[in-house]
Amino acid sequence: MAGAPSALELAAGAARRFEAAGLHFGHGTDNADDEALFLTLHALGWGYDVDDATLAAPLAPAQVAAVEALVDARIVTRRPAAYLAGRMWFAGHEFAVDERVLVPRSPIAELIGARFEPWRGGRPVRRILDIGTGSGCIAIATALAFPQARVDASDVSGDALAVAAANVARHGVDGRVALHACDLFPPTGGPWDLIVSNPPYVPQAVWEALPPEYHAEPELALTAGASGLDCLERLLEAAAAHLAPGGQLIVEVGEVWPEVEARYPRLPFTWLAFERGGEGVFLLERDELHALA
Repeated sequence: MAGAPSALELAAGAARRFEAAGLHFGHGTDNADDEALFLTLHALGWGYDVDDATLAAPLAPAQVAAVEALVDARIVTRRPAAYLAGRMWFAGHEFAVDERVLVPRSPIAELIGARFEPWRGGRPVRRILDIGTGSGCIAIATALAFPQARVDASDVSGDALAVAAANVARHGVDGRVALHACDLFPPTGGPWDLIVSNPPYVPQAVWEALPPEYHAEPELALTAGASGLDCLERLLEAAAAHLAPGGQLIVEVGEVWPEVEARYPRLPFTWLAFERGGEGVFLLERDELHALA
């Protein structure tokens, strides 16, 4: 197979094509090189632990064709790579994803990996609620991080809950993660020690101007009215009543965090910092939420 390209060569060529096509990267990878490698490895059925010699070895024609087909699909359709692959990693775990749910990418993954310390301060975590669960990635990852805890997960989208149910079964947490078809707070299961949410927070006008990759995702999971704060307002108003003593609310609001601070000047938001990037995630103690009253 003299002259046949290697996986590394195909990935490098794909990255150049991605850059030339003006693709947007923000759904699990943030640059053309990482996205090209992700799709190349997926097309070949290889993991990230593949050795250097294999990556540099010439490929068979069928392997080359598989990679090129996936690269072509990424350019032509502008679908996020995670949808083309049907999977994405979050908090160290792999989840099945498709256009019924957002591609997992929240910086909350870093908090889960640290078991919400030092913010939790060693307080026990027995009951957790994930609002707007989508693929179930936050709910499942927290269940795996806290094996003694019960986790409730809510979503208004039946399509999203179907994806979440498949991921719950995949990770073997059926007995500890309960899915609820409801808006925000389930009628049973509380009060909760931790309420975690990555709710819709993108203003409608901002969403309309986003790159095509974002329009492949469910609009319901991204937009929240003209201000982007419609969902958050209802969540904040009711959260204290659903938190246990010593309970905490952790919410991602992304780039609209200045608007959140301006809207709620009496709330003492703690804005969390992340070693691996990300912004706009706040923490509030239950007692701090009473400032809304």
